[in-house]
Amino acid sequence: MTDKAISPLRRRLIDDMAIRQLSPKTQLHYIRHVKRFADFLGRSADKATAEDVRRYQLWLASIGTTVPTVNVSATALRFFFRVTLSPEEVGRLLASATNIKHKAMLSLAYATGLRASEVVSLKLTDIDRDRMVIRVEQGKGKKDRYVILSPKLLKILRDWWRAARKKGWMSPGQPWLFPGYRGQHTSARQLHRIVRLAAGRAGITKRVGVHTLRHSFATHLLEQKTDIRVIQVLLGHKKLDTTALYTRVAISALGQVTSPLDFLLKMPG
Repeated sequence: MTDKAISPLRRRLIDDMAIRQLSPKTQLHYIRHVKRFADFLGRSADKATAEDVRRYQLWLASIGTTVPTVNVSATALRFFFRVTLSPEEVGRLLASATNIKHKAMLSLAYATGLRASEVVSLKLTDIDRDRMVIRVEQGKGKKDRYVILSPKLLKILRDWWRAARKKGWMSPGQPWLFPGYRGQHTSARQLHRIVRLAAGRAGITKRVGVHTLRHSFATHLLEQKTDIRVIQVLLGHKKLDTTALYTRVAISALGQVTSPLDFLLKMPG
């Protein structure tokens, strides 16, 4: 495997580990184990299947690899497959949405980095077109915050709203952006199911969930050199032992951030 082929993957893996604040030693081990796995395959590691991983683990055992080393390798590969997801794969995932509602929900999850529970509980009044932000009301930690409303996402949400209104789903007094049954909003469980179905149609073999889109949002912003403190605010993260890293960001500052959704080249029209 050439350095040129591994470089983009390695870059994304490093960014993922940086966001998770893994130690330098752990990062080095993960990079080495992923590279060794790719060398075993003879092709890019992101093309591997579950059977490839199984064959690799059997090979490690057959050459007398110690149990601790096998365990570290398994942890590294688990991180790689469950956390790292490329922009190209996200594009395929979004393109595989079967209808405008699914497309809107998946696009919103990736474009904003919201949690599943936050996506489904958004209200129509939370969409602030004037300031190009979305208000997240009573999110985790019971503190409202604002996230990016990208131009591309706004267009998708408008298309969804028009289609839903035409079908009679946006009835007067109905507050939800994504209505469900009996006056309730769509459930987080249904959103997780939508992600899995789209991933299957896109041919993505990695384990994918709403958390994957959320993490991809953060990773791809980091790749764009967005300040990590801004990303923390957008994600709604706050750790008591790292309050110095968690800074209040003005809404006007959020307007300077470009959502990763707008960088996708192949987006259904």
